[in-house]
Amino acid sequence: MNLASTLTGWRAPASTNFHGVFMSGVVAVAAMSLAEHYRASAMLFALLLGMAMNFLSTEGRCVPGIRFSASTLLRIGVALLGVRITLGQITALGAWPIAMVVLSVALTIGFGIVLARLLGYRNRFGVLTGGAVGICGASAAMAIAAVMPASAEDNVKERATIFTVIGVSTLSTVAMVIYPLIVTPLGFGADHAGVFLGGTIHDVAQVIGAGYGMSKETGDVATIVKLLRVAMLLPVILVITLSYRKRHVAGASGAPKPPLLPWFVVAFALLVAINSTGLIPAGLQQALQTLSTWLLVIAMSAIGMKTNLKDVATVGFKPILLMLSETVFLAILVVAFLFLAR
Repeated sequence: MNLASTLTGWRAPASTNFHGVFMSGVVAVAAMSLAEHYRASAMLFALLLGMAMNFLSTEGRCVPGIRFSASTLLRIGVALLGVRITLGQITALGAWPIAMVVLSVALTIGFGIVLARLLGYRNRFGVLTGGAVGICGASAAMAIAAVMPASAEDNVKERATIFTVIGVSTLSTVAMVIYPLIVTPLGFGADHAGVFLGGTIHDVAQVIGAGYGMSKETGDVATIVKLLRVAMLLPVILVITLSYRKRHVAGASGAPKPPLLPWFVVAFALLVAINSTGLIPAGLQQALQTLSTWLLVIAMSAIGMKTNLKDVATVGFKPILLMLSETVFLAILVVAFLFLAR
């Protein structure tokens, strides 16, 4: 979806999208409440609750608004992730942690592609799952899926995204509990423990929970390392977009060429740059971060509504093995980097 079509969606009469957006919002409120109570992933609750209301997306007044929430609101939420990051936070880490994050993200995605092919899947499934594991969990999965084109031969992108969100959210919650227990036997101090937690746990919320559950120093380091992984979303999406543009030209199809960068990725980069100048007041920055979270949860509720539970039930064991292997691979990789840095 380009910016023109997005603006067209916004110009649509309020009555067209209201019912679907409202219902997606209601599910998001319930998901956020459950997540706060059980200290689990709001994305996962939104997805599961949305799937229980799949009937809303099949016919009726909610259909247009659900589509709008799952596409336009998703992209706006991804763009607003830029207010979480500043260039100062990245450079403050020093060269070594930056190199570790860049290499671990690249190698995890590469590992995902290779393993996906060995298991009989397309490269794009390895990119989707590897990107979700390597970068920032459910948010990365949704952002990467948003720039992957659908085709007549491949109508399973949405189901793959749903599975990836479920898998990465579950694994992230498990890691939040288990990883703090293994850093002491590994002999990591507060700083190294923070690098390990921030470099391996998938979702931002779980990184914060695990890091500050150990100590403030560990939590601070873990959060900054995690935000650096979030920043990797921009170059990864750029590479993915360029790859599909090249294939588009090679295929010489009659469809319009996709943009060099989707508008929401450009907005993400601009917000990072503006946020790095310190021009965004702290109160506005917090408000935009909160808005981003809500928009992503609303979008996930809508994606859940568009998903048939029967389709998810047919996934099988191999995708689970893929994501679990990627998670273990990333953990081993970060541990190896930390031991080499000693």
